[in-house]
Amino acid sequence: MHRVKLFIFTIAALLFSQAALAQAPGKQKAVLVTGASTGIGATLAEYLSQRGFYVYAGARKEEDLKRLEAMDNVSAVRLDITKQAEIDAAVAFVRAQGRGLHGVVNNAGVAAVGELMKISEEDILWQHDINILGAMRVDRAFLPLLKESKGRTLVIGSLSGFVTGPGGGAFSMTKFATEAYAETLAMELAGEGVKAGIVDPGSFRARGRERVAIKMLTGEWDLNAKLTPEQEKIIAGVRATEDKRKEPIEVAEQVYHFLTSDTPRVRYMASPDKKTVDMVYRAALRRIAQLNASQPAYALTRDELVTMLDELLVEEASGGK
Repeated sequence: MHRVKLFIFTIAALLFSQAALAQAPGKQKAVLVTGASTGIGATLAEYLSQRGFYVYAGARKEEDLKRLEAMDNVSAVRLDITKQAEIDAAVAFVRAQGRGLHGVVNNAGVAAVGELMKISEEDILWQHDINILGAMRVDRAFLPLLKESKGRTLVIGSLSGFVTGPGGGAFSMTKFATEAYAETLAMELAGEGVKAGIVDPGSFRARGRERVAIKMLTGEWDLNAKLTPEQEKIIAGVRATEDKRKEPIEVAEQVYHFLTSDTPRVRYMASPDKKTVDMVYRAALRRIAQLNASQPAYALTRDELVTMLDELLVEEASGGK
């Protein structure tokens, strides 16, 4: 009986010490997640905060900030990534907390649908301002903190950065650009001891598509926009379709790996199903085939292409070294 009591006491003491360590500023690694109000961002804030990280969750609306603030191991931060003043205020807030900053997860993003020859220039520039320049603004502002911690920064891309289609070109343009941003940043920051990468999700459950549908119906981006009965029916259909999609847990798992691995990868894929994987790989390989066929004087043979692929598979399997 004495041994049982001693064992229980030891376990309780261990759990208490781990909990105390997790809450102590400077001991618990902190990360910033932008666009944490809904969808992937909200899942990331919850997932990371439940697995040892202290999360600074960026959002714009008061109701979202209050909800995030109520979560354990989370501090809500008012953050519109198009406003430099709010970014600078977020940096000052994070620094004042005394935890340092291990990582930045640039999740905030938007989408607008329309044929390239018809979509407004305003909608195109809006997407670029948030999806590309927004991440760059945040990374530039928080880089001093990341240098201090030898931390890492990640951007949430999209498989639309590999596959596109009619009506989705303007969004895909930003996500193709995000691939270049993350890959270049990883090379440029390596000498600073800061790691950079990108996670490319497929179509998981989110409210972005509902927002796009409302914009197409009303001309407004407001999820709370007043709708006619007919419009309500259309949006109900969009929501029903969205409810069938998977929660973005695979995205959170990939982000967690990037933040915790000793050898994080530059690029991660988070697909909801094998069909999407096949589509993305075929699109990427088709570009190689098109390039190879376009200049026969220097084209690689099938065997040379296969050898190159085998070498790259071995390289990535070893951690990308």
